[in-house]
This record gives sequence, structure tokens and C-alpha cells, in this order.
Amino acid sequence: MAARGGRRSLHIKVDDLIPEWAKNFYGKRLRSLEELFGVDKPIIGMVHLIPLPGAPAYEGWSMDDVIEYALRDARILVENGVNGLIVENMWDLPYYASRRIPPEEIAAHAVAAREIAKSFDVPVGITSIHNGGRIALGIAKAAGAKFIRVCLYTGALIWDTGEIDSGNAADLMRLRKALYAEDIKFFADIYKKHAVMLSGIDPETHAIWTDFYLADALIVTGRMTGFAPDVDLVKRVKEVVGETPVIIGSGLTAENAEKLLRYADGAIVGTYFKVKGITQNPVDPARVKRLMEKVKEVRAHG
Repeated sequence: MAARGGRRSLHIKVDDLIPEWAKNFYGKRLRSLEELFGVDKPIIGMVHLIPLPGAPAYEGWSMDDVIEYALRDARILVENGVNGLIVENMWDLPYYASRRIPPEEIAAHAVAAREIAKSFDVPVGITSIHNGGRIALGIAKAAGAKFIRVCLYTGALIWDTGEIDSGNAADLMRLRKALYAEDIKFFADIYKKHAVMLSGIDPETHAIWTDFYLADALIVTGRMTGFAPDVDLVKRVKEVVGETPVIIGSGLTAENAEKLLRYADGAIVGTYFKVKGITQNPVDPARVKRLMEKVKEVRAHG
């Protein structure tokens, strides 16, 4: 069809200009949390494993004991409406950083995670503290998990244990490809709790770096476990990453859910769900119900 003046109208679609390799590479990224969890603003409950073999607080429990405790918490979370779970080595403290996490703890973590993943019909994720991204990916592959929480995907920081650590995006992307595990999504922390970023890395810059290296979702936390992030910080991060999902990674409660979920696309909840809101306690079904009822209200009001 000719345009005025005899010039030909091109009618080129933008997608036609994108090479196939780019479509394949970028197209595997999670488009929204609803795509994975089946609901808007999903709430992901933490399954905190009791101390695993090798941890200072481990007291000789069998793996059956570890699994029984984890299944109990996971069952309460799922039966009361959470949309996903993360299995974490919460009590293997003081934590090692990155690749120093010992094999006996990794093996026990994988065994427990596999039991959780096959027992519940919600997406299950893995966290290996501190910053065991490669380890978490290996556990996720073995356990049948759908995503991992990466403590430090880009940038550099100093952990509360005193260790200096750096991002592992390059290693993780290549390992995921090598393991044929591209169905496992990466949820990456920015300005990670229990750590201080190196000078010069502000939250917006860290968010942009993490988004650029194709994290499927970004996680924003408070300073420590159970501490909520500042609402303005969540807003600023969401503004710079646009459609990329932003998740609250600590401190969500029934009281602040409306404010935080105004800007965030979902949340990971651990401490609030525990008896009396104390992190080391078991999960309290009444507290799970209370928060999930509030989240339903937030969803209903858009």
C-alpha cells in the first residue's frame, strides 16, 4: 500500500526488529508474580528450618524431625491462604557467606525442601543464607522448587558477620542454563537486610543494576529480620524498575500491608506469622488468617 507522494508505508512492528536470540533470552523472564502464583499481590510464607547438621545450634535431630517441623509450619501457612513458600536455613547461624556454606547443611536443606515441594500445591522457593545463590539454585533443581531468593545478585556489601561479598548474577545465569533450570526464577534482594552496601551504591542504582541483569523480581527489606522497609523506599524502587515485580522482603504486618502493597507487587512474610510475632516461634494460624484477610481487602480495592 503506497503512502502519499508515492512513498511506500513500511508498517514495521517493533517485534519484527528484535532478533530471535533476544526474544528467547529476555522472553524467559517472569512477566508478573501472578504468572507464577496465580493471584495478584501474592504472599509467600517462610518455612524456617530448625538448625541443620553442622550448625552450632544443631542437637542431633534426625532428618525426620527436621522435616516434621517444617511440614507443620508449611501446612498451617498453606491451609490459611498463603500463595507460596520459601524453605530457608534460618537457624544455621552464625551464617557463612556464599560458597563457604558446608555440604552437610546443603544436603539437609535439599532433603527438607524436596519434602515441602512435593507436599503442597503452591510454588516453593529456596533461600540459602548468606548469599548461597549457586547453592540455592542447586537445591531448587534437586527439590523441584520454582524460584530462589538471591541475597546479593549485583553490587557489593559487608555482611553482619564481617565478610565482604559481591554479586553473583553472572555465575547464576550461566549455571541455570547449564542445569537446564530456566524454569527456576530469580528473586533478588536490593539493599539486603543484615548487611551494609559499599559506599556509593544507592538503592535506586542497585535496583537498576539488578533489573538490568534480568532478575525476575526485586526484594526490598528493612534493616533486619522483621523490620519493614520505608514506604518511600519501596515507591522509589518501583518507580525505577517499572513493570518488574517488587516484593516486600521483611516486616509486612496486617497493620502496614495496605501502605506497603500500594507500591509492592507481593510480599515474603516470616516473623509476623509466628506465635506472638517472634521469629523463632512456630507459625500461628490465627496470625496467618489475620494478614491474609487484610491482603484480600487490599486486592479487592485494587
